[in-house]
Amino acid sequence: MTSTVPRPEMPGVSNDALARCADEPIAVPGAIQPHGALLAVTEPDLGVVVASANAAELLGVAPAALPELLAADDLARLRAGLAGDLAELNPLRVTVGGAEVDVVVSRADGLLLTEWEPVEGAGQAGAAWHRRLPAVLQRLSATTGLGELTAVLARDVRELTGFDRVMVYRFDAEWNGEVVAEDRRADLEPFLGLRYPASDIPAQARALYTVNWQRLIPDARYRPVPLDPPVHPGTGRPLDLSGSILRSVSPVHLEYLANMGVVASMSVSLIDRGRLWGLISCHHYAGPHRPSYADRVAAEFLGRTASLLLHTTAETADRGEVVGVAQRQAQLVAAVGRTPRDPGAALTGGDRTVLDLLPAAGSAVRLDGRLRLLGSTPPADRVAGLVEALRATGQPATDALGRVVPAAADVADTASGLLAVEVGGGNGDFLAWFRPETLREVTWGGNPHTPKTVETDAGPRLSPRRSFAAWSETVRGTAAPWRVHEVAAAQALAAHLTETRLQRAGEDSRLAAVLQRTLLLEELPKVPGLTLAAHYRPIAADVVGGDWYDLVPLPSGRVSVVLGDVAGHGLAAAAITAQLRHALRAHLLRDLGPGVALSGLGALVAALLPGELATVVVAEVDPATGAVVVASAGHLPVLHVGAGGATLVTDGRGPALGLLDAADYSEVRLQLAGDDRLLLYSDGLVERRDVPLPERLDTLRAAVTAGRPLEVLLDDVLTALDPPDVDDVTLVGLGRT
Repeated sequence: MTSTVPRPEMPGVSNDALARCADEPIAVPGAIQPHGALLAVTEPDLGVVVASANAAELLGVAPAALPELLAADDLARLRAGLAGDLAELNPLRVTVGGAEVDVVVSRADGLLLTEWEPVEGAGQAGAAWHRRLPAVLQRLSATTGLGELTAVLARDVRELTGFDRVMVYRFDAEWNGEVVAEDRRADLEPFLGLRYPASDIPAQARALYTVNWQRLIPDARYRPVPLDPPVHPGTGRPLDLSGSILRSVSPVHLEYLANMGVVASMSVSLIDRGRLWGLISCHHYAGPHRPSYADRVAAEFLGRTASLLLHTTAETADRGEVVGVAQRQAQLVAAVGRTPRDPGAALTGGDRTVLDLLPAAGSAVRLDGRLRLLGSTPPADRVAGLVEALRATGQPATDALGRVVPAAADVADTASGLLAVEVGGGNGDFLAWFRPETLREVTWGGNPHTPKTVETDAGPRLSPRRSFAAWSETVRGTAAPWRVHEVAAAQALAAHLTETRLQRAGEDSRLAAVLQRTLLLEELPKVPGLTLAAHYRPIAADVVGGDWYDLVPLPSGRVSVVLGDVAGHGLAAAAITAQLRHALRAHLLRDLGPGVALSGLGALVAALLPGELATVVVAEVDPATGAVVVASAGHLPVLHVGAGGATLVTDGRGPALGLLDAADYSEVRLQLAGDDRLLLYSDGLVERRDVPLPERLDTLRAAVTAGRPLEVLLDDVLTALDPPDVDDVTLVGLGRT
């Protein structure tokens, strides 16, 4: 069936039903699933205070304390494990009544929860599969895109667990889900590409998925096993089972599985930087299915590994686009730098315009109250109002403007998508980009608009859908989504325009804006594993110099620390500096090493900035290992301060930028160990007309002491060298924490 609608909400669901769903006690159900038993005990005596009703049947005895149940050596291993990390103890393989049982322990509500799962009856992937785990992990890490990563993940998890179908299910910004990868039994219909509404997995269930990475339902037709007593004797409240592997699940979810024909299921969370990204969803139709605890842990391990790869894999796939946007941004910044008194003309009248920065059909530039339009846009008299309405929502961008700003529904053909950034100055100036409506065919697993509530004696409650047949609709009023790097590029360009405007406001404001916000970092970011410090002193005769420093996190996890010096001073030097800074960032983001980045920057200077000269040094640091790679374009040697003294790193140097049309830059490798420090500095620190440079460098080496805090080390250097106030002075120090 097909329908044409705006972006779907949650029709058919009453507020009362939603409220009852949100209040359902899924973390404290007072019951477990019957494939294991639960004993909640006190410590250290291990006396049983809460037991599942099936404990005596499954374990052969209803113990008052665990010592009655366990052999002496098993009990000793349990007590030893309780003193350490419980994750290292789980599972504890014991023998009870002649049968092997896996015991999994956790703590909740001041009690030790022990969950007893018989080994017999569990599916086993076998030792052969586990021996191949390194190869499986290698396949995951070698993937080059999210599609390949999720496909490999689905295939390997199915091979490990034996489920009939394994899907990778991804959430969108509104918590609707889409099956992005699938591995299934050949006779099953495909679910790949189907979408499911957010109401299928309520918010509190998603919250549990974020905390508890794995959940198993071996037989969705089970009868819940109650706990005895039903409440915690010490608190009078139901026992918190949010971390339990046996926790009984919501009856609504069991009904949902039954409607899908699923007998057994398992899920593993996929979490990207603390946020639930999606699920590995496993379904079995042929009958009950219970993978062993070891196989479930292995599946969870694959999910955790994939979670760590999600961000970097997406970044790798996007790197070409990110670098392209960064290069176009650098070109626009250069154009503004060449005509700082008329940035609007620079952005709209050159070979490269603001419309070229991002994939968009139209753009708008409003500077000093004058509006300029490029491409396909809403009428000029509507543009400022649309931008103001979007900014009032607190969002920089939307791909469904008509939903965020209902008054914009009539301009969907040109402005279903809007990205708008403010240009500072207090007069309502902005940059904006528009994307037209893009009709999208969305296929859902069942009609998401059918009613989902049923009346009960206690009031309305959510009811899972009964039909999951493919149901298509054409979604209107939406545009292609804005990417994170696109929003960042727009904001960075707007920030540069703000800085350019502030330059025109006077000497003092130019100093604050240009030096602190354009050429330099406002503050050094926190980098785990590294300690950083910087000092900048501009030349007294001019408010803007040619020095700059930067810190660029790389996709590989390494960090590039940059210090450069453009010949000259004043606003002209600042414009060149800004171009070089942004261009070098673009080259560094390719993550091919500092030597390759400097070669690319040299080619740009030769082609676009003939006659300009600059020196740059790049130190690429691995925070995890302390490995450092240094490359220099004519810059003064880096100082390596270690336990054996201070050494000037003279290798890895090439010609200054602008001297040659093309040059290759070699690299030198260092190792930061212990309290080692690395010091980057500009020529203003060491050059004096009355003292030879080698003598000043010797003074620099003598001024540093290994192990000194970086801020103190920089103060020591400035005190010892006392540089004259005739050139910019920049120092950047780094070490390992």
